[in-house]
Amino acid sequence: MSPFKSHMEDALAEARAASLRGEVPVGAVIVDPGGRVVARAGNRTRELCDPSAHAEVLAIREACAAAASERLPGHALYVTLEPCPACAAVISAARIARLYYGAADPKSGGVDHGPRIFSHPQAHHVPEVYDGLRADEAEAMLRAFFAAKRG
Repeated sequence: MSPFKSHMEDALAEARAASLRGEVPVGAVIVDPGGRVVARAGNRTRELCDPSAHAEVLAIREACAAAASERLPGHALYVTLEPCPACAAVISAARIARLYYGAADPKSGGVDHGPRIFSHPQAHHVPEVYDGLRADEAEAMLRAFFAAKRG
């Protein structure tokens, strides 16, 4: 087995790009079982006028299209913010093997906060979850974005 390589920097780059577009700075990257990045996205809810256009969902759609399948076994998802309940449900449905996220989201999270989607018996699949990867950077980006909106 090859050594672990984090792709959180790629997810942070997608979050920075989302922020520049005026979107909440959340970025996501999906890596195939061989370690190759197969999809990347940042939030586009405002741009696409689509409340489901979260970074995770957009990246999962792209990866599924590339795989010609609705499931992504063995794939890993890196996202800068704890997924919301809707995104957590999509992650489960896509059979993502591993979820790595940065900042916790006590207000709107759905993995380790709120409804804790993966702990329910209705969850079709539960990925391995690793939290806190480069959380300080992700949190700082989110704080700066919302401070500028309020300012």
